[in-house]
Amino acid sequence: MFRGKKYQESAKLIDKNVQYETAEGMELICKTASAKFDETVELHVKLGVDSRHADQQVRGAIVLPHGTGKTVRVLVFAKGDKADAAREAGADFVGDMDMVEKIQKENWFDFDVVVASPDMMGLVGRLGKVLGPKGLMPSPKAGTVTPDVAKAVKEVKAGKIEYRLDKTNIIHCPIGKVSFGAEKLAENYSALMGAIVKAKPASAKGQYIRSCVVASTMGPGVKMSTAKLV
Repeated sequence: MFRGKKYQESAKLIDKNVQYETAEGMELICKTASAKFDETVELHVKLGVDSRHADQQVRGAIVLPHGTGKTVRVLVFAKGDKADAAREAGADFVGDMDMVEKIQKENWFDFDVVVASPDMMGLVGRLGKVLGPKGLMPSPKAGTVTPDVAKAVKEVKAGKIEYRLDKTNIIHCPIGKVSFGAEKLAENYSALMGAIVKAKPASAKGQYIRSCVVASTMGPGVKMSTAKLV
């Protein structure tokens, strides 16, 4: 695979055989990000579990100490007082059947997170086939199906992210922007890794964290040492 000159220069700063400690790893991420835009920093963790088994699912949500640096658009399914509270909390879109129809008829997806009050799940369930594959289906586990929709909206706006295993047993999550600097990225990284370690299923055997790599959008991956976290 051909890589650009900037990428090749950046890659020289990273020793492929070293697993870096948190602070040093984040400094390297900031040094090796060379794009003209503010790159997103992503965490990729391969876990020693089997996502095909229901008792080995790793999934949850956490509010990152410094947020993600991304403006998140929130759609809320709620009625009455809850709808008003969601609007006050800063939800971008609020509705019930009108929103279901907009998504179904107009193929509308100008939102990043969906929050729903429990009484709306019968309605939202109709969208399972379109929201599910995009990872947008609200769930109690992620805190996006809740009677307190206003609180959920505030948390999402403050930088709450959901982490979950994909089919290859890897979790991919943003932990901020390069402009945050190494210290804030390190704090976000430690918070997320701490949550993933805590979420270890009781049935998981052997080595839980197989590998952990952090990379900016255009930059090379940095292998992270997780010995102290486990």
